[in-house]
Amino acid sequence: MEWLSQRCPLLPAAQGCPRPSRGTLLLVVTLALLMYPMLRSLALQLHSAVTGSYVPGTHSIAFINCLNEQIAKDIARAIMDKKLAAYVNILPKSSALYFWKGELEESTEILLLVKTRTSKIGELSNYVRSFP
Repeated sequence: MEWLSQRCPLLPAAQGCPRPSRGTLLLVVTLALLMYPMLRSLALQLHSAVTGSYVPGTHSIAFINCLNEQIAKDIARAIMDKKLAAYVNILPKSSALYFWKGELEESTEILLLVKTRTSKIGELSNYVRSFP
């Protein structure tokens, strides 16, 4: 440790002590600003893994309306088989009012409540739309 104090004494007018250039400082600050979102995300994921807490923005809920209970069960099973969701709730019949071709319509529907990763929402949506 003595060699360090000889090379770079704590006095401001020290000779032989290398100082970072402005370019180096600018590069370090720029890299820190550019890497901030990634470092924040990694820190949140690490915190979530250690504490078991929820990280905002990582999970989403999708609502899917089905014509009847059998279709709802088929879609729910298919979603789970494809591992597109953590769980699917099948909610009982509900009444729905909507406009179709300028006319007020009423029907009953079964609602699926799907909990999934936000990163899988696009894949889930495409899969449900392509469901026969």
